[in-house]
Amino acid sequence: MRKLYIFLIFGFSYLATTAGNDNTPIGARAAGLANAAVTLNDVWSAHHNQAGLGFIKDFSAGAYYESRFLLPELALGGAVVAAPLKNNKGTFGLSFRNFGYQLYSESKLGVAFGRALSDQLSIGVQLNYHQIRIADVYGNRSVVTAEAGIQYKLANKLTIGAHVFNPNRSKLTDLDADRLPAVIRLGIRYEFSENLFLAIESEKDTYNPAVFRAGLEYRIAEILYLRAGFNTNPLANSFGFGLLLKRLRVDFAGNFHPVLGFTPQTSLTYQFSKK
Repeated sequence: MRKLYIFLIFGFSYLATTAGNDNTPIGARAAGLANAAVTLNDVWSAHHNQAGLGFIKDFSAGAYYESRFLLPELALGGAVVAAPLKNNKGTFGLSFRNFGYQLYSESKLGVAFGRALSDQLSIGVQLNYHQIRIADVYGNRSVVTAEAGIQYKLANKLTIGAHVFNPNRSKLTDLDADRLPAVIRLGIRYEFSENLFLAIESEKDTYNPAVFRAGLEYRIAEILYLRAGFNTNPLANSFGFGLLLKRLRVDFAGNFHPVLGFTPQTSLTYQFSKK
């Protein structure tokens, strides 16, 4: 039991440094790219950059599960829905994620809206409801945060993205120091061809040093995508692949920590259209 507690302490500490504290990224496609996803535009944009929702044309939904270091106590799950309005008036997004177990858990529910102002420019905003529970010690705490993002296509092959989470640093308790962090992400994506792109981004939050991420996606066949990436602080490598089965996309990803071990991730995404 003592070993388990020590392992959990290391696990929670690692999650905090990689997740940006209460803004945990989810989605196996992004995970395979080391979460260099601020410039992507798919249904998982509701968790990475809501501006990406503005470029979505079809109703989509997805589910995600991550078994961090193969421990049920560090399980992370989530879901997302994107519902475009008619006549390109924007896209509403609904997202949820939950981390932890009965003694410690974090959850986040978000309602988003993204709107493409042109073929090149899209903006998005989101309101979140967070709940944190530490049984018998901290009890339940809840807080509301906001986030917003922008994506701009400078050219046919180059896209830039920016996103800010919790810019006003919402307070979790009455203590002034007990605030959720503000997080800023900036990134670019370059498409070498319609089948290959490189995504690069940097993230900085209130409490931790800046993180650098880079990810590469290659569509090796009509239904198969290969992905690889790495990030700093802490240094870690990621890999993954995706299968496009008509309207269903199945994505797998994984990363390995030299001390804590392997983390598998998977997600399912369904597009309710033939487009």
